[in-house]
Amino acid sequence: MAIVVTLDIMLATRKAKSRDLAEYVGITEANVSLLKQGKVKGVRFETLERICQFLQCQPGDILKYVEGD
Repeated sequence: MAIVVTLDIMLATRKAKSRDLAEYVGITEANVSLLKQGKVKGVRFETLERICQFLQCQPGDILKYVEGD
C-alpha cells in the first residue's frame, strides 16, 4: 500500500489514548486499532476531520504517501 497511516505516532506525540480518540470521534476502539494498523480501505472525511480536531493536526500528519510500495 502506498498510503501509510501514522496515527499511532501522532497519538504518542500528543500523549493521547486510542480510547479517548475513539470516544471523541464516535468510533469503536477496534476501528481505531484497524486504522492505526493501516488495515482499512478508506476513511470518511468526517472521521478524518474529527481525528484532526482531537489531535490538533493536519491530515498530512496522519497519512503519508510512500513511493513504490
